[in-house]
Amino acid sequence: MAQVLILATLVTKSDEACFLKQQMEACSLTAELIDISLPAGNEILHGAAKCKAMSDTAAQVLETVVRATQKETEVVVGIGGGTGGEIVLNILRALPITFPKVLVTTLPFDPRVAVADNSIILVPTLADLSGLNTILREVFENTALMTAGLCQKARKGELTTVTTSIGITALGATDAAVPRLVQAFAEQGRESTVFHSNGYGGAAFARFANHGAFEKIIDLTPHELTRLHIAGVHADMPDRFTAGSNVPRVVLPGAMNFIGLGQIALVPERYLSRPHYEHSGFFTHVKVTSDEMVHICMQLAQNLNALAGPCAVIVPMGGFSHHDRPGGAIEDPALRQVCLDTLKAHLSSDVPVRAINAHLFSDDVTQAILSTLADMSIEGGRNARPD
Repeated sequence: MAQVLILATLVTKSDEACFLKQQMEACSLTAELIDISLPAGNEILHGAAKCKAMSDTAAQVLETVVRATQKETEVVVGIGGGTGGEIVLNILRALPITFPKVLVTTLPFDPRVAVADNSIILVPTLADLSGLNTILREVFENTALMTAGLCQKARKGELTTVTTSIGITALGATDAAVPRLVQAFAEQGRESTVFHSNGYGGAAFARFANHGAFEKIIDLTPHELTRLHIAGVHADMPDRFTAGSNVPRVVLPGAMNFIGLGQIALVPERYLSRPHYEHSGFFTHVKVTSDEMVHICMQLAQNLNALAGPCAVIVPMGGFSHHDRPGGAIEDPALRQVCLDTLKAHLSSDVPVRAINAHLFSDDVTQAILSTLADMSIEGGRNARPD
């Protein structure tokens, strides 16, 4: 069995795939080509028929790939444009999260959704995959060299080798609250894993949670509620707030006070009429309305009520993010009160809500998180939640 599998639509990308294979062999790797061409013959497929053919092809090839990765194969590399790239993605996404996998592609789609919960390495082709040329040869040579490095990995990255840690969610707007938590756990000899709640990182957080990667969870930044239920592009993450249902968790409304939108020049005028600020050249943060806060708090409560394990909510009444404080662009004490009142009204009686008169970044909030987690009993389930 080859060290590297190369997935490609050989009907249309044979020259490119063969050149990549040669580059792999020049790096002293054994490589095997796997055809992912659609069984269309001379027919031009489109619509539902094409989507089904793509899905069927991916499923059939996946069986071969899985068998190979359980033996000698150390890296799976796919090349493709629109159709081929999507077939490759469906195969790679089905492999273990951290198994080495590479997609060489023209990037005909927004890759963030596709790779949000995977460790797929993307290599842009720069030029189209339509015949070999100087640019593509350089890209394929780089890919082969990269793959050779991945083949030196001592293990294949099965998730079962990952040590359980404390799962924490964060954003730039809430990140100042994270270092003290990470340091406190490190002093206890425990590892923390922080995920970026930007509409994509939550998908990875949920997938790891479902695989038992966390011993405890601090959902410091459930900001993705605003993307899922108000506005903003996001990855599909239906279990973002219920994954790892049995794991003890503390939830705070970090960054629930704004919607993360794009470049300010592209933000619709209806949002710019609200308090807002440019977080960076790519992102604009717009304050949520009271009605929107009620809506996302109700959604959060519904999810937390469905959890099987112990859970508690801490609401820092001094502010939910770096611009929700005195002098901040979206400071709003009344909005925090709406959040607190809504959560209290809709959370189950066994999900305690604790209000603290301090900002999210304060040491008081950090200590409250740590003490709440320490008091939680895994054995007692929902009835063991702290008062």
